[in-house]
Amino acid sequence: DPEKYRRLVGKLNYLTITHPDISFAVCVVSHFMSAPRTPHLQAVLQIVRYLKRDPGQGLVFRDRGHLHISGYSYPDASEAGCPIDRRSTSGYCVFLGGNLVSWKCNKQPIVSHSSAEAEYRAMANVSGELQW
Repeated sequence: DPEKYRRLVGKLNYLTITHPDISFAVCVVSHFMSAPRTPHLQAVLQIVRYLKRDPGQGLVFRDRGHLHISGYSYPDASEAGCPIDRRSTSGYCVFLGGNLVSWKCNKQPIVSHSSAEAEYRAMANVSGELQW
């Protein structure tokens, strides 16, 4: 049922706000919203089972008595990760004071011709986030 699939993926997408650990998996299953098949639904249900196994898991912000202003970012990308359209998937995590404050996983808008180009685009994405 495509409607059930879309509803579940939408709910999982909302949960990525507090569960960065499922961001990549939700990014992948969201590529099949227009014509989901049985294996795609099985993948979505596997994500749901993963979340049910440990319902208390989520973001933890540690209070160290002060906000140590130092940021770290970790961008990454795959070259031609999608076999259908050959576009790369990229993502990043940004830490502030040792706490995860921002993350994203998405398919790059254009095809990268090398892994270096895909990594460069991922770095550009996180640079824009850091400027904000």
